[in-house]
Amino acid sequence: THWSNTSKVNSLFSPADRLPPSLKPRKHFCESRRAIYGCLIQCRTGHAFTGEYYSSFVPSETVSCPCGERLQTREHILATCPTFESKCDMLRSASEDLVIMDILGTEKGIEALSEFLQETNAFKKPRTDPSHTNLCPSSPSE
Repeated sequence: THWSNTSKVNSLFSPADRLPPSLKPRKHFCESRRAIYGCLIQCRTGHAFTGEYYSSFVPSETVSCPCGERLQTREHILATCPTFESKCDMLRSASEDLVIMDILGTEKGIEALSEFLQETNAFKKPRTDPSHTNLCPSSPSE
């Protein structure tokens, strides 16, 4: 198709920019809980609570991963972080080698990512201050 053949700018969003535009929301977006939907969008666009994002937009935040990795990136969380290793089989159903473009930019990958987000606290900002409003709360009440 024309959409997949056009050149894309290399950005945090480019791995997710593989599906052509649609006039209706895709199935997984309509069926996801609000908190999961928000984390899914943040992860796909690169505007998530990660060191990669913080290094560009919130330099006062820590950029390392709690596991000890120097820079916490989407790729690290989804493919190599020991914290989430036990849940990566969900993602492997869409991309055996955990290729970020397959996970973020295909229907099957987004569906697997949604399931992964439901089962983990990935891409959620840890609460350190009770008055802080978490954009991706882990409580199921919505």
